[in-house]
Amino acid sequence: MDSVASAGHQARGAAQQATNSRTFDRLARFGMVCRGVLYALIGILALQIAFGGGGEEADKTGAVRTVAEQPFGTVLLWLLAVGFTALALWQLSEALMGAGLDAKHRVEAAGRTVVYTLVVGTILSFLLRGTTGRSSDQKSKDLTATVMDWPGGQWIVGAVGLGIVALGLYWIYDGVTKKFCEHLRTGEMSPRTRGTVEKLGMVGYCARGVIAVAAGVFFVHAAITYDPDEAKGIDSTLRAFADTPLGPWLLVVVALGLLVFAAYCFCEARWRRT
Repeated sequence: MDSVASAGHQARGAAQQATNSRTFDRLARFGMVCRGVLYALIGILALQIAFGGGGEEADKTGAVRTVAEQPFGTVLLWLLAVGFTALALWQLSEALMGAGLDAKHRVEAAGRTVVYTLVVGTILSFLLRGTTGRSSDQKSKDLTATVMDWPGGQWIVGAVGLGIVALGLYWIYDGVTKKFCEHLRTGEMSPRTRGTVEKLGMVGYCARGVIAVAAGVFFVHAAITYDPDEAKGIDSTLRAFADTPLGPWLLVVVALGLLVFAAYCFCEARWRRT
């Protein structure tokens, strides 16, 4: 037992040393840049939809497909895969070995690990099979239909929807209160730079929150009506903003918010605590 415990302790120590290395830090920051690129592409696709153009889905699948269609698209996709893999490993290390992190932050890190891993899967699907697979909307509807067939599935879908709404409200709270600054090395910024980064984060987090709240409401509506087709992914949620009385201009505002969040991601790559 002592030898097993000792081996486990040594493995844990080696893992912590690897994740604390300068190389891993740079890879994680490169991943944050890749995250910004992905959000920027989604924002651009949403703007194209708002102005009546663009044929790609305004979600991660559409963004990956857009990258693949560019010159040297394959090279760019491999770079994105490396970046998001680094982000997934970084968040996994935070969830498992994050020193000084409470249970709430570990759960958040575990959730981000899953999200980044799914992005890597989408990218690799295109690189290895030449397809990004189903859109986020189709995945949402298929998953909702599957869960609704389970005992109590309607309640589960409703609970998931409420959870997404809660996440969106949490992001809005993060933006309004500037809690995201806790993760930044603000002491290294000039007052002017800090003010700019704070504004980018406030607008960006609020935009993400609004999209999440809307998506969660669709899931709750799907549960209430017992209709999986009412569940919507990012693309259909964004398109729904254009169907409001404000017309496409509300979608334009949300899309610009995503572009602002992309700019914040680039700042985060520079000043994030890792």
